[in-house]
Amino acid sequence: MRPSVDPGSSPASHTEVGPTGAPRGVLRALARPATLTGGITELALVGAHVLMYPLGARTEVLRPDLSRRPAPAPPSARALFAADPLAARVPVLLVHGLVDNRSIFTAMRRGLRRRGFASVCTWNYSPMLGDAARGAEDLGREIERICAQTGHDRIHVVGHSLGGLIARYHLQRQDGARRIQSLVTLGTPHQGSVLAHLLPTPLVKQLRPGSPLLRELAEPAPGFDTPVTAVYSDLDQLVLPTNAARCEHPDIRARNVLVRGVGHMSLPFSRSVVDEVAATLAGQRSSTAATSSAAVA
Repeated sequence: MRPSVDPGSSPASHTEVGPTGAPRGVLRALARPATLTGGITELALVGAHVLMYPLGARTEVLRPDLSRRPAPAPPSARALFAADPLAARVPVLLVHGLVDNRSIFTAMRRGLRRRGFASVCTWNYSPMLGDAARGAEDLGREIERICAQTGHDRIHVVGHSLGGLIARYHLQRQDGARRIQSLVTLGTPHQGSVLAHLLPTPLVKQLRPGSPLLRELAEPAPGFDTPVTAVYSDLDQLVLPTNAARCEHPDIRARNVLVRGVGHMSLPFSRSVVDEVAATLAGQRSSTAATSSAAVA
């Protein structure tokens, strides 16, 4: 499946929280063509993902062929890595969200490879996971395995939804910076989601605003220097309020990128999101402040 084309959903800066409590404004926003298009696209992609889900149940086996020379890169890939050609060789690990598997990254995995990234792999954590910190420990072991098999000291991690929170916990609380070169999160509830109150399971409780897990992540993180990019959408149906998917921490060099009209499950399929992830991992994006909003055309 190719990344979806989402009109009007290019990443943009977002520095202010929109007004709340205005029913007329909410209805007007819901009636916007971009919102309607994004909602229809979300429904279609959810249906397609349900069909692909069984194909992602098995964990991917990484078999790097270190003797194989990479094929000549297309012009777009050469332009992407013009400043740092070696960036294309850094492995990229994609981590899925709650009650999901690696099939959610079908389009993004192919898209990153087409853009020139030589090693893009996925990882399935246990569907019975009951604690994000335990998932972060498992992620650490998977990262160690990838580094050992590829010969790289550090890798990039891209996490969708809960996958981003698991990766951030490993990075922030389990010395993950030793192996993680950069982290990109997609629709990750960095500040929780009010919808987590609807399901009283141990893992979902950790996603509630103000949960012990989120309070732990809000603690000081001195010396944290790994760049973090949080991509979030104004049409996210699962992270509410939607700006709770921003990474706001005084010690984290975070860059928050807003995409408009893209649903929660559509984020990994969106072409503009794949473009943003590729540019970020290639080193074409940077933040100059401890926490900043992106200014992306």
